[in-house]
Amino acid sequence: MVYISRQAKIDLDNIVIGLLEWKKVELSVDEVMHYVDDIVDICYQLGNSIGHRKAMYEDHLKYGSFAYPYKRNKQTTWYIIYDINPQNRILVNKVVSNHITTS
Repeated sequence: MVYISRQAKIDLDNIVIGLLEWKKVELSVDEVMHYVDDIVDICYQLGNSIGHRKAMYEDHLKYGSFAYPYKRNKQTTWYIIYDINPQNRILVNKVVSNHITTS
């Protein structure tokens, strides 16, 4: 079972706003919602993941023990940062891009 934290929901909302206000490329509301829905789908698929990857970056370790890299395109990777409790429930704590991740 996968749960999305309040902070991760805020992150997803901020992704919507950022994409809608992006000056480099103009995206329709439908395109933006599809883009974010794809990220949410990846979050819910974490429960089916055979191998979970330990978070490597200090920025990520603040929010969870695991980070799933979702490579959206050549320039952008979204990191879904999460924890797994003893009952194997996954809590997605943060969603952040490679553009603001520091090593």
